[in-house]
Amino acid sequence: MPKNLKTDDFWAGFPFGIKMKPFYDIEKILSVLPHRYPMVLVDRVLEMVPGQKVVALKNVSINEPFFQGHFPGHPVMPGVLLIEGMVQSGALLLYETLPGVTPEQVCFTGIDGARFRRMVRPGDQLIFEVEIIKQRSGVIKMAAQTLVEDRRVAEAKLMALIGGGK
Repeated sequence: MPKNLKTDDFWAGFPFGIKMKPFYDIEKILSVLPHRYPMVLVDRVLEMVPGQKVVALKNVSINEPFFQGHFPGHPVMPGVLLIEGMVQSGALLLYETLPGVTPEQVCFTGIDGARFRRMVRPGDQLIFEVEIIKQRSGVIKMAAQTLVEDRRVAEAKLMALIGGGK
């Protein structure tokens, strides 16, 4: 965003009076996650309730590198990347939930019940919703889903171990 443009001025141009300031913008996301292009799969965090849930967004573009081979003439976002987007959103939630814990100390250890309901195509806007459902000792379980236009396209249960990294 240009330095001389105020945040309120930027959001004022959105249609239908939409004014959704991100909880995290891409600069903050890059300061927390160790991922870099092309593996950063969260563009913005829309809502964050530490210890409870996160709602994050990813805009899917035809320029994504995986569309070159998945599949030529019929581009579909790979399901494993939907899972990765949910995991990255969960990592941002854990960063806010557990002060002092660095991303290197969080190790995702399990994915259960993964289901893919619909195809994700270029032009879709993904909404990742991740909620902490159980926290005991250093193990955290989360329920995650990915939505496109309020329709579930993927879901999974995620498990993380705190202190399992470096």
